[in-house]
Amino acid sequence: MKELKIGFLQQHNTADTNNNILRLAEGIENLARRGAQLIVLQELHNSLYFCQTEDVGLFDLAEPVPGPSTQFFGEVARRCGVVIVTSLFEKRAPGLYHNTAVVIERDGSIAGTYRKMHIPDDPAYYEKFYFTPGDLGFHPIDTSVGRLGVMVCWDQWYPEAARLMALQGAQLLIYPTAIGYAASDTPQEQQRQRIAWQTVQRGHAVANGLPVVTVNRVGFEPDPSQQTDGILFWGTSFVAGPQGELYYEASADDEESIIVAIDLDHSEQVRRWWPFLRDRRIDAYDGITRRFID
Repeated sequence: MKELKIGFLQQHNTADTNNNILRLAEGIENLARRGAQLIVLQELHNSLYFCQTEDVGLFDLAEPVPGPSTQFFGEVARRCGVVIVTSLFEKRAPGLYHNTAVVIERDGSIAGTYRKMHIPDDPAYYEKFYFTPGDLGFHPIDTSVGRLGVMVCWDQWYPEAARLMALQGAQLLIYPTAIGYAASDTPQEQQRQRIAWQTVQRGHAVANGLPVVTVNRVGFEPDPSQQTDGILFWGTSFVAGPQGELYYEASADDEESIIVAIDLDHSEQVRRWWPFLRDRRIDAYDGITRRFID
């Protein structure tokens, strides 16, 4: 049994970026003291979810990688002896920005990066205005605690992405996330969306025989433009096992600091029972790379 203690912070962010970062650091230190080895943070965790509006001034929130945040969280990782999955607004070059996950090794170095590949463009989620689609592909990141299949939020709806990570030896799938309810939807529709969001990711766990870790933000964030009624982030961060079983589901309303222990070796046993990778018809999937098949 190869046990990995995974910690996550489900946080409600405010407009005070410094306060958000300091609270994250305190949360990481607390999780490390409690035994966490890997700590996963939510999507774009330093600030409010700024993509509710299209505002060129908000590009000032972006930073290079390596940069101030990787240095800050690198120092926290080194001090605490933990691996951290961060989620940053990357300024790659003038006019070129990405939504980037950076994995920090426990010695404070950068283990690897992933640039969000699937970029949404919906009311209150105007990410295409800010982010260029990732160009690093779907490749796991090797760390001292395992090979991590890190993706970001909207990527979680795409089985192809999870599969490519699994085929390259990812030991678990990780999704920093920022998703919530539109006030204009009925309560019934809101719950259908949240349940679908969890179900599709648990399906990735089953189809690939891998644990899934998803960390969402929580709480209400108003729309600065007042064009919408803002976003109530639905929290419910969760960890699922390789058969889709829920190990833990967080609150819909409250901040949480949780550690979940998982057995990484269990995936091997599950794949022996359910040999989906063995039975894939790789000779018959040519059409998967086409936009649509007439």
